[in-house]
Amino acid sequence: MIAEAGPGMARSDAFLHEILASSAPGTRLEHCIQCGTCAGSCPAAADMDVGPQRLFALIRAGQRDTVLHSTTPWMCIACQTCVVRCPQDVRIPEVMLGLKAIAEREGTVPSSTAVGFSKTFVANVHRYGRSYEVGLVAWHYLRHYPLRLPAMAPVGIEMLAKGRMKLGVHRIQGRRELRAILARAAELEDAELARVPAAVAGVGTTTVPASGAGTTGMTA
Repeated sequence: MIAEAGPGMARSDAFLHEILASSAPGTRLEHCIQCGTCAGSCPAAADMDVGPQRLFALIRAGQRDTVLHSTTPWMCIACQTCVVRCPQDVRIPEVMLGLKAIAEREGTVPSSTAVGFSKTFVANVHRYGRSYEVGLVAWHYLRHYPLRLPAMAPVGIEMLAKGRMKLGVHRIQGRRELRAILARAAELEDAELARVPAAVAGVGTTTVPASGAGTTGMTA
């Protein structure tokens, strides 16, 4: 059961700063005004255990454990619809990536099919330099939905016949260089994450004003 995060609840700024430090620069998460545009626009909201708006309310309330065990970041498809419509220009997909990084680091990744799908996609990029659609779908369904494979066969055959999908693996050139770039990116990310404790150290606790009390967002 997801805990409620009502207005006026005390929140820990440390968790907010931890997320900001683990995300790409310029997410503007602290400017969220809880308008609900993201939740109303998200095409994947029905598959999330809690919508983006409520997830950000839980962050404001300092519900760290609940947020890091949520499946919501893993269900985000980064379609950018929420970003386009957000009146505060909050970069929500980047926030979701930051939350996934924290969950991975602390071992709080929820048991979700989306997690496996994401990891398989990334593994294919490391191995081939790009996505391998047939292998990705086949592995995902064999592991999570084996009984659905027969029903998927006609769709797969039609896509193959029309050239929308190929059985063979297409490997890009320069895969060794790509892996070096990815490895360097991982090193930089690890170095940045190592600075997170210093970034959040000494951050106090504030109170989020009640809705309609003149607040402009999560900034204290």
